[in-house]
Amino acid sequence: MTVLRDAPPAGSVWEQLVGQRHAVTALRTAVGGQGMSHSWLFTGPPGSGRSNAAIAFAAALQCEQGGCGTCHECHTVLAGSHADVSVVRTQKLSIGVDEVRDLVRRAALAPVGRRWQVMIVEDADRLTDQACNALLKAIEEPTDRTLWMLCAPTVEDVLATIRSRCRLVTLATPSTDEVAAFLVRTEGVGDALASYAARASQGHIGRARALARDEATRNRRREIVSLPARLTSLGACMNASANLAAVAKEEADALTGELDAAEKVDLDATYGVVERGRRPREYAPALSALDKAQKTRAKRRQLDVVDRGLMDLVSVYRDAIAVGVGAAGPLVNEEIRGDIELIAASSSPELNLRRIGWIFEAREQMLDFNVPVALALDSMMVALRVPERTSR
Repeated sequence: MTVLRDAPPAGSVWEQLVGQRHAVTALRTAVGGQGMSHSWLFTGPPGSGRSNAAIAFAAALQCEQGGCGTCHECHTVLAGSHADVSVVRTQKLSIGVDEVRDLVRRAALAPVGRRWQVMIVEDADRLTDQACNALLKAIEEPTDRTLWMLCAPTVEDVLATIRSRCRLVTLATPSTDEVAAFLVRTEGVGDALASYAARASQGHIGRARALARDEATRNRRREIVSLPARLTSLGACMNASANLAAVAKEEADALTGELDAAEKVDLDATYGVVERGRRPREYAPALSALDKAQKTRAKRRQLDVVDRGLMDLVSVYRDAIAVGVGAAGPLVNEEIRGDIELIAASSSPELNLRRIGWIFEAREQMLDFNVPVALALDSMMVALRVPERTSR
């Protein structure tokens, strides 16, 4: 049985799970043979490490030493090449029934190795109704050596009949100090940059790493958090909306452009378009399907970038509320304290709380109701407009 310790050993698969001591303890206990289940649900806020926890758990289950981080089993699971660990991650807006049926078919096979067949669904909240129904039967009647691991922001994001059959693992948002220490240890950055990235990321590990590594990422964030103080006229609001939408599209295009081109080359090679110089009859529908999938992926990427920008805006108004009520502690955006004090002086904590609500309304319109990005941002920016200061 695996021996548990208060902290995971250096170099183990658990070391990357920042600020998740309780979750790690529960998972390591399950690896040791206590509280094991055939289906698991990992929940937690964005950036808390839901999929990382599931993958670390999968590696520990395949490892003879419970997740040493150095053996062949650990390396292949973490690298995504282990024969008995399948990970479903989508770059589309939803996961369809065909993808889940394919996963269910693979889940019915015996594992290649001596341990477990592990099926990880990173975005279980994106499953369509048909996909949920296909998955439910597999979870209800799992094979002896098959494990299901689903990841979602909250339990409410997963079908009730599915979540009732899963053991829940809840991840927390790591503290600023925990994230900063992690960045110093793993990225080799200085304390000042690590502290900035930890505060600005608001506990999102992936975001913190990007901010610590890339100056362009830091510059884009600085531009976004500077917007609230500049929303002093209708023209400024419309410009801010257009700039945020343009930056999001530009970043999304940069992320997807190279992949789109590579997929088109692969498709042409598959159908012999390059070698034979002609297009077979099957090529046109395949090209149409690829084009549709790429547009869907680009849309999700743009929404993801916009969503991240909206959370940065929320952090500014959260700071303004803290200043307005005289709350102790550092601000998320300490480097623009002057702007935040100006916002706090020209409004009330109640108004800034309503502004946060308006940002979440715009987010809901784009993500849940398919309102065009530009239209939702225009309306939001106008609502956020800083009132004119009256002379005293």
